[in-house]
Amino acid sequence: MKPGWTVVLLMLLAGCGSANLGTKPTPSPGAKPAVKKELPWLTVPGGRMRTTLFYGPWQCRREFMNQCQMECASEGYPLMGCMWLADIKLDWEGSLVLLPIPVEAGSRYGIYHCCCKFPTLPKAEKEVERKKWDNIRESFREKWGKKFGEWPAEDGTSWPGHHIRDLWHGGNPVDPNNIFPAHPGAHKVFTDQYPACYDGQAPWNTVGPDLPYTDN
Repeated sequence: MKPGWTVVLLMLLAGCGSANLGTKPTPSPGAKPAVKKELPWLTVPGGRMRTTLFYGPWQCRREFMNQCQMECASEGYPLMGCMWLADIKLDWEGSLVLLPIPVEAGSRYGIYHCCCKFPTLPKAEKEVERKKWDNIRESFREKWGKKFGEWPAEDGTSWPGHHIRDLWHGGNPVDPNNIFPAHPGAHKVFTDQYPACYDGQAPWNTVGPDLPYTDN
């Protein structure tokens, strides 16, 4: 998914998220703990919200692979692979205006990349696009943090912003829906594995389990 971050937030606050009834999705057999990052609670209308990020990459579930088939076809390119990069989990705590009792709600959204057989940019053009990202990087992190919680950092260094559709394959360098904060280790794996995904190599060319990780 190319997540519309503002839309995601509005859906949660509007009650479009699934209610948190104390149950969790059941991980698929063999699932392992994901790299996890909880961001600070934010005050939002009617209560507070917390963003938690879980990092892969994992093979795409069937739903994501099917969506990629349609997305690539709509742009006139064959699908080579699909990479499930991360999950974003939003938790909301507060009270309803008409019924002032404590309420909890939450939603999860998969962030995945469709490796269509996109044409690539010449090196010089790619560097022009990279410069556009460099010019807005700090302001982007600040704006993102105000909506979802402070942009993560490690030892005083901000985590990289990962472009879901990479710049070499025509990704928009400044589109908020194409960027999310990536754990440094996960970001390296994304970068290392993108070529294999675009080349149609395993495991990115086959469907994976519905829930390949645990929350622990």
